Amino acid sequence: MSDLLKNIDARTRLAGANKLEILLFTLGQDSVTQRRETYGINVFKVREVMRTPPITTAPEMQNSVEGMVSLRGALVPVVDLAKYAGVRTEAPREILIVTEYNGFSQGFLVENVDTILRLDWAHMRVPPAMLTARTGGLVTAVTELSDGRLVMMLDVERVLADTTHFDDEFLFQDIVPLEENQAMVYFADDSSVARKQIQKALDLLNVKYMGFINGREAWEGLSKAADHAQASGRPVKDVVSLVLTDVEMPEMDGYILTKKIKGDLRFTGVPVVMHSSLSGMSNQQLGISVGVDEYLPKFQPQLLAEMLKRLLKKAPAVAVV
Repeated sequence: MSDLLKNIDARTRLAGANKLEILLFTLGQDSVTQRRETYGINVFKVREVMRTPPITTAPEMQNSVEGMVSLRGALVPVVDLAKYAGVRTEAPREILIVTEYNGFSQGFLVENVDTILRLDWAHMRVPPAMLTARTGGLVTAVTELSDGRLVMMLDVERVLADTTHFDDEFLFQDIVPLEENQAMVYFADDSSVARKQIQKALDLLNVKYMGFINGREAWEGLSKAADHAQASGRPVKDVVSLVLTDVEMPEMDGYILTKKIKGDLRFTGVPVVMHSSLSGMSNQQLGISVGVDEYLPKFQPQLLAEMLKRLLKKAPAVAVV
């Protein structure tokens, strides 16, 4: 896996075509179901894969947090994904997937890594409601391999949020309502944690919104809004003030959603903000290339609120009921 991240530019271009590469891994055979499930993580978020170095434990950590490891002078928290996901297994987790996203590094203990799979986001399906309920929203997308195995994409942003207190109230304490506001924000994100943060920030701003779990659903909602606006003789920017989109989403990612919006003259004047944990320069450059107006890192609700205030003051709208 030493060459895992050699060609970032190529992978960025891949993402711009609604495609991605995922690293497949397992957590061990579940002693209750007797199944060994396959999971996936976007290669963009993987810094390296290694044999697990010595882990230093610390007091008052969550049960799934094993401790910390020192990697090139930096302390990286280590999460046992089997414990976190509720997989009851005795299999040794001796492989460490070191992730880096939104400026944070985190290690995931897994049983084994399999291969890197290239596929189309259109082949990543929204998980069925029963699976979402059983996993508490931990699985954000599912795809089937040629050998019949199902791969479940884990919401690693939720793992990061649960282990680093991204939902603490102090993150929202300085957000105040936007005065004389009739704005309507459309947003898309497959992470339940990210959606809750966005909703909370918008509620505190007193801004109306429509939320979607992927780019395809968002595009359908935006198209309906555009149809309503045109039927009433109004420009779309009067009913859609701003679009906030994640990058990684099943069925249609944020790059393709942005291309569709920016390529449709009905949405002239509607700003699109990319809100992602993939905050690297190459991802931002791709966002700019498809027409996003701004690129914002996730899990910084005060920064999100400041940006929304600035852009919404320029483009007030009348919400469609």
